[in-house]
Amino acid sequence: MYKKFFMPLTIIMVLLLSACGGGFKPDHKYKVEPFEFTNQNHETVSNEDLKGSVWLAQFVFTKCTSACPPMMSNMVELQEKLGEKGIEDYKIVSFSVDPEVDTPEALKTYLEAFGAPDESKWEMLTGYDMETIEKLGASSFKQIVKKVPNDVLHGISFGLVNQNGEVVKLYDGLNDVPYDTIVKDMKALIKEGK
Repeated sequence: MYKKFFMPLTIIMVLLLSACGGGFKPDHKYKVEPFEFTNQNHETVSNEDLKGSVWLAQFVFTKCTSACPPMMSNMVELQEKLGEKGIEDYKIVSFSVDPEVDTPEALKTYLEAFGAPDESKWEMLTGYDMETIEKLGASSFKQIVKKVPNDVLHGISFGLVNQNGEVVKLYDGLNDVPYDTIVKDMKALIKEGK
């Protein structure tokens, strides 16, 4: 009698526990500070506009000759992988770290040069001063953004932001991009928000 009762109960408990263990696990919950910037189409984009969406963030600039071109290529490759998996409910937000030079037109041309499969998912942002982007990088994404003579130092991570405007994961965006992990995390996060 004991065995007949205990075995099904054990199986039910294991199934319940495994169901609870699934889903998305954040590494962080850094709140994205309020912003209202201009994109490559001269449209205003704010953190409030992105609420309810999962998005990937990066810091780049058009005159960069070192980290930015591979980061942009990596983000385009990531977008291709998202498309292959049928994931469509997301945005990619690229913050310029050289806003004096990076006009909306310059950012539009820059994005076009990388052949992104769906440019409508991208927000290439500018229209602020250096102090603003330095503060946003440090407070919201825990990444350095600093103007130095003839260059700008900036973080090379891709930040995953949830529907509540919180940075929940940071990934290497330059060298060892964990494409499969990012796709899996985005899929889980999007599913969780539905």
